[in-house]
Amino acid sequence: MSQTTELRSSEPRTSHRAATSARAPHGVPGWLVALLAVASGMTVANLYYAQPLLSSLRDVFHITTATAGVLITLTQVGYVIGMLFLVPLGDRLEKRSLITALLTVTTLALVAAGFATGFPMLLVASLISGATSVVAQILVPFAASLAPDHARGRIVGRVMSGLLTGILLSRTVSSLVSDIAGWRVVYLGSAVLMAVLAVALRAALPKHAPTTTVPYHHVLRSTVALVRTHPVLLRRGLYQAAMFGGFSAFWTTVSYVLTSSPFNYSPVGVGIFALVGAAGAAIAPLAGHWADRKLVRPMTGVAFAVAAVAFAVAGFGQHSIVLLALAAIAIDMAVQTTLILGQHTIYQLDASARARLNSAFIATFFLGGALGSQVGSMAYRAGGWGAVSAFGAALPLLALLYWLTERRAAERKAVPVSE
Repeated sequence: MSQTTELRSSEPRTSHRAATSARAPHGVPGWLVALLAVASGMTVANLYYAQPLLSSLRDVFHITTATAGVLITLTQVGYVIGMLFLVPLGDRLEKRSLITALLTVTTLALVAAGFATGFPMLLVASLISGATSVVAQILVPFAASLAPDHARGRIVGRVMSGLLTGILLSRTVSSLVSDIAGWRVVYLGSAVLMAVLAVALRAALPKHAPTTTVPYHHVLRSTVALVRTHPVLLRRGLYQAAMFGGFSAFWTTVSYVLTSSPFNYSPVGVGIFALVGAAGAAIAPLAGHWADRKLVRPMTGVAFAVAAVAFAVAGFGQHSIVLLALAAIAIDMAVQTTLILGQHTIYQLDASARARLNSAFIATFFLGGALGSQVGSMAYRAGGWGAVSAFGAALPLLALLYWLTERRAAERKAVPVSE
């Protein structure tokens, strides 16, 4: 079913909104883009709230540090499960209703986490909230579907800036709230936000009909088939896996540097340092503009080079907070640039399968992020911050070498308007 058919299937009460959207400079009202950006950031933040809370949870539930760390692992596992089994439903079901249902489950799971009487209860609640927080990855292709072709990169870039800001600020917010009101308020506060979002999105989003009517198990199989059908999907996924792996290695281990000499930061101080990385979100709309200007390939190469240099700077900045901050901003900008360029590229592969394309893309690079976090921790234990910096620089350099193997003709054939 085409996008035009989908829009025609909207409820009558959305016709005025659609008309208003058509008169907007980029085809989508600014307030709706802002709402999608905020919603994406607030939902994906649920994956990261627990990271600064581990020491508190260890003491509250009388568990070991290793056991507390399982909370982060299970939350990420939940997200991968959601990416593989829930996000493809964005092509199979009416999107607004799907988003409302997932946010309702997220709200209930976060309430359960906030009132958890034991660590196993918290683990189960986090697994569920992690899985349903993939709403963010349904909203991004939703925005892409609403946007006209000439402005899709800019619209996706603005929504992604909200999502990435949520990732970068989640640790800071969690640290500050838990320090003031306790760890339970972090979960309960997020539950309230998810409930408000469910109502707001239900009222604001136009009804968006399914793009396929095939059975659910066929949808899942077709997601795998898309990877084989569109080689550029796998290529962009591997690009982003390398970049997100370096990003995860940096942010997983930099807290060890900041809490030791000469900085000796408190957990709240580490959270405040994460605010520096949020400055990198400013690149998202610009990256979307580059995508619309058909600069996907050259700017992808530039982003790889910037990331490699940034890790080199980070390596020399072990005793300089200024150098570490500059490296953090550059790394975040590079990662966000390749992410937005990658999503802009894959969304053009098949307009009727954007949710499934996004599912395969995000699952691929989140696997890279998980590996990067684990290997980065091992590198820090083995060789300190210098080893982490070397590992982080190697990943974008490998991606750059892979980028050199691209053939413009093949790219144009797979993605006619991306370059």
